[in-house]
Parts: sequence; C-alpha cells; structure tokens
Amino acid sequence: MTNSIVPSGLLQRAGPKGRVRACRVSPLVPKASIILPMASERTAGEQASESLQRPESISEPIPAAEEGGGTEYRYCPLCGTRLVRRELFGRIRPQCPACGFIYFQDPKVAVIALITRGKQVLLIRRGVDPGRGKWALPGGFMDAGEMPQEALRREVQEEVGLAVEIQELLGIYPMAGPGARSRGIVLAYRAVPTQAVGMTLVCDDDADEARWFTPAEVPGELAFESTRTLLARWKAEIDGASP
Repeated sequence: MTNSIVPSGLLQRAGPKGRVRACRVSPLVPKASIILPMASERTAGEQASESLQRPESISEPIPAAEEGGGTEYRYCPLCGTRLVRRELFGRIRPQCPACGFIYFQDPKVAVIALITRGKQVLLIRRGVDPGRGKWALPGGFMDAGEMPQEALRREVQEEVGLAVEIQELLGIYPMAGPGARSRGIVLAYRAVPTQAVGMTLVCDDDADEARWFTPAEVPGELAFESTRTLLARWKAEIDGASP
C-alpha cells in the first residue's frame, strides 16, 4: 500500500492491484508551501504511477437516464457531488471531481437451482422483471457473507417454501438483463428436495406460480438463456436414461 499527499488535501491510497482510494485529510502543511517537483526531477516509476492516476478524458456529468443502468450512482456517496465519467485504469468509470471517489462496479453474483424429482423439474413463473410472466429456475442474488449453496437454499425456501439439498455445480453463466443489477454471473447447481412426499409449494418473493414439469410439459416462454440451456441439458439426460 502506498500513500501520497496531493495539494487538494486528499490522501490517495494505491493498493497492490493499482486501485486508488482517496479520502479527505487535513493538509500537513499550508497549501501555499507545498512545492511539487518538476517532471524531470521525478523518477520514471513516479511518473508512470502519476499517469495511471490522472484521468485521460472527462465527459459530462452522468445523466439521470442512466441511473440504475450504467452505474448505480449519479452522486458521490461520500460528499454528494455529481459524478463525472473519467478514463481510469483502462476503462471509463464514474468519479467524483471534488473528493476523488471512484466507483468500481463489482459484478453481481446470482445462484439458480435445477431441482428435479424423478423425471420432473421445478420451474417458477416470475412475478417481477426481468422476465415477468415467464418461467425460470428458482434462485436469486447472493447476500454479503453467504456461500453460494447457503444463498441458494435460502432463495428456494423464500420463493417456493421448499427445503433442498444442493449437489454439484452445473455451470457458470453470464447474467442477462438491463441495468447495473444485471451485470454479473449466475452459478447453477443441481438440487433435490430433502423430503420425498408431502411437498407443498408456497410461492412468495419473486415467484407467482411454481410447478413440476416433465420434459414434454416444459413451457416455451422461458425468462433466461441459462434456464433454456440447463433444461436442454436435463432433457438430454432424461432421454439418455430412458430404456
């Protein structure tokens, strides 16, 4: 971790991955007495580090139409100044022109379950967008501090009231849909109900209906490509196991 004091009174912290964090501090000396060395007096390493931190381009403030789309922030969460787009670390990122805060958009992580019972699969009809009114595999977003299997058990319980045993990871898929909440990955697992009989599906959360389907009954209106891919794989397994 390296620190540097700049005339604006910001403490810039550069981590091992090159990401810069800035926080406001009281200047160690009056601004008028800060003297920066000329470019010729700085080492090549210092000049290279400075070039990484200096924005190459600045555009207009992020428009209101992009709220919830290209970024989750239009205003700085630290000082309230409107963010602008700047080229930082090889990509256009929202940054605060006042305090230097940079918004790094971390990917969302969701989990879904291919829950089977004999030659049937469980699907939910989504009650919310994206994919409202279409069918999908049960699942949802992970919460901070959760492991994927833990999150998936919670989501299935919330959506259909079913306790399941999580089995192997089936695949990792790109998240599809508009907005910043849809920029991430989907972890798909195989799962089975923990009880063989007496299962009552109680829809809640994002689901307005849940049903068991045979391969021939699977509806054509599917919400996501990951659901379509996994169901095709499941149907192929059923066909291969048929005598």
